[in-house]
Amino acid sequence: MDSRLLRASCLAMAVAAATSAHANSFNRIQSFSTADNLLASNMEQETSAEIITATASGNTLIYSDSPREGIGFIDIRDAQQPKPAGFMPLKGEPTSVSAVGENAVVGVNTSESYTAPSGFLALVNSAQKKVVSQCDLGGQPDSVAVSKQGDMVAVAIENERDEDLNDGVIPQLPAGDLVLVPLKQGQLVCSGLKRVDLTGLAEIAPSDPEPEFVDFNQKGEVVVTLQENNHLVIVDAKTGKVSNHFSAGTVDLKQIDVKKDGALHFTGELNNVLREPDAVKWLDNNRFVIANEGDYNGGSRGFSIFHKNGKLLFESGAAFEHEVVRAGHYPDKRSGKKGAEPEGLEVGRFGDDTYIFVMSERGSVIGVYRDTGAAPEFMQLLPSGIAPESAVAIPSRNLLVSANEKDLIEDGGVRAHVMLFSLTKDAPAYPQLVSGNEAATGAPIGWGALSGLTADPSKPNVLYAVNDSFYKNQPRIFTIDASAHPARITAALNITRDGQPAKKLDLEGVAADGKGGFWLASEGNAKKEVPHAIYHVNAAGEIDETLAFPAELLEHQIRFGAEGIALDGDNLWIVMQRPWKDDGEQQVKLLKHNLKTGEWTAAHYPLDATEKGWVGLSEIEIHNGKAYILERDNQIGANAAIKRLYSVELNGLQTAELGSTLPLVQKTLVRDLIPELASLNGYVTDKVEGFAIDQNGNGFFVTDNDGVDDSSGETLWVKMGQIR
Repeated sequence: MDSRLLRASCLAMAVAAATSAHANSFNRIQSFSTADNLLASNMEQETSAEIITATASGNTLIYSDSPREGIGFIDIRDAQQPKPAGFMPLKGEPTSVSAVGENAVVGVNTSESYTAPSGFLALVNSAQKKVVSQCDLGGQPDSVAVSKQGDMVAVAIENERDEDLNDGVIPQLPAGDLVLVPLKQGQLVCSGLKRVDLTGLAEIAPSDPEPEFVDFNQKGEVVVTLQENNHLVIVDAKTGKVSNHFSAGTVDLKQIDVKKDGALHFTGELNNVLREPDAVKWLDNNRFVIANEGDYNGGSRGFSIFHKNGKLLFESGAAFEHEVVRAGHYPDKRSGKKGAEPEGLEVGRFGDDTYIFVMSERGSVIGVYRDTGAAPEFMQLLPSGIAPESAVAIPSRNLLVSANEKDLIEDGGVRAHVMLFSLTKDAPAYPQLVSGNEAATGAPIGWGALSGLTADPSKPNVLYAVNDSFYKNQPRIFTIDASAHPARITAALNITRDGQPAKKLDLEGVAADGKGGFWLASEGNAKKEVPHAIYHVNAAGEIDETLAFPAELLEHQIRFGAEGIALDGDNLWIVMQRPWKDDGEQQVKLLKHNLKTGEWTAAHYPLDATEKGWVGLSEIEIHNGKAYILERDNQIGANAAIKRLYSVELNGLQTAELGSTLPLVQKTLVRDLIPELASLNGYVTDKVEGFAIDQNGNGFFVTDNDGVDDSSGETLWVKMGQIR
């Protein structure tokens, strides 16, 4: 990559969406759960949306559902109200689907083993939901694509390797290849099937090509990614001849996190990393873009643009991943492997602009870039749902649709989703909170799993948040400028003990002490040897005081302890998340600790009743003689029912000694938060964790994104206005 290309790349990737001359942006307008295509009697079945396509009219979505061994249909004639349109079983596992007019072709894997791969290509009548023609493929298919003219289908026959055999190292025969099947008068012409030999091309395992993804340009040329072989191939579909092939090459990466260690340090680097591309899409008849997911020897964590003659035109390096980091979507658990893991791609021309959509599978976010003919311009990030695998652009309706494969039914979580976005003149609604750069390194400030919030005692629009034990080796206090849009994390203070990152903390609450320091509430967990305790840190982040919970409280302990803390004069107020052994049913303690006398007293707070899961407290804030308390259930999506802000009058609030009969406080509903949690048209998240009121009287709340671990990674930062 020459210096001019590098400078152009860096410049383009640094341009923020807010500075773009193109004001249009994509925003999510609705979400569809693939479970809605299940029968009411079978709602416990695992389901997924992996590869998605749209019919020519743009009114029907079709997605592959591997767990159910079939394809699902969604009616989006009204994109604001997508409706289930049925399911069609297939005799095997669908690996990919692509529209042909109002119908679709589907690659179906029927392999008995890695050494005996098999599969077929089916043409499906969408209206009748039946296979109208079918061709044997002689191997295990992966990606399928239809030519722009609708006269040819390309199928990547991957014949994937056994990852448990010889550590997954290739070659592992039989080799994969490319299959081309003609389409004529709405039928597959199996007799015209061509098989394109791809052996002997790549430098890596030339005897065992494993094609991953295919795409057609307007000239009828097919670009093929050989992911494990780190190779790219151009094929003339008409003749079935390879017209060019070349290595996908390597990348040098700087300012990345390379360790799965419960901390976000973007100071590492990797050199000569194989790109190992997954998805590929043509930008025009000469240029194509690849998503460099990696596999077992690579993963450059970004995307690249090549000319079909083999020249590298653009390399994102770590810039795409840095945007993921700034939005709080970086998956630390993948740091030792492929980081944000870009896997899926889509390209669509909307009006005069061509957009590139880059899907971070593990970051659960989509990067939107505008093609400039040179270095693409970063526009925005979109919240995609959990594990976006693919997307389809529908320019005729100004729509983008993503398919998210992760179904958390076994963990009691959210189901797999299809997300719909519309291109409008509105400003981006997401992200609502982003980070700036570390002062010392210039790398993005890594953040996530925000679990507590407090306001600066003297500065309006300045708030502070803490992260929880997901980042066990990097407890931090984040400074947030709430006057910006999106709100901006401007600094991060490391919490230390004896000069080292403090261990055995699970921070759930924070309160500014008015002197530059903070009081912190740490939720204990006996199994992990994390004590229930309150800590004070000075302005440098050093723990200088520890308040252990009294013995008469701890003798009744369970895991779920202090979740919020607030300072009112000499008194610390602490809310416990859930009832302990000595609490009544649906009652939880509101603790009071006097810093001068050392006295601990408490009252009981009555929890709302729930039909599913449990209800507990998440936060406390003191303002104008009232305690404001967040109360929530642990339910997500359609099951979420209790996400509420209550107030308790401090005047007259009685507390009693621990171990005695505790008085019951009276609470008043201030606001139901579910409408605001649903305002981004995704699913309602379960963890409303932080609430604070700044010096202007404006309320703010923030959600915990669980470190993007089995989570969409979305963090909602909501300015609620004046709290009265």
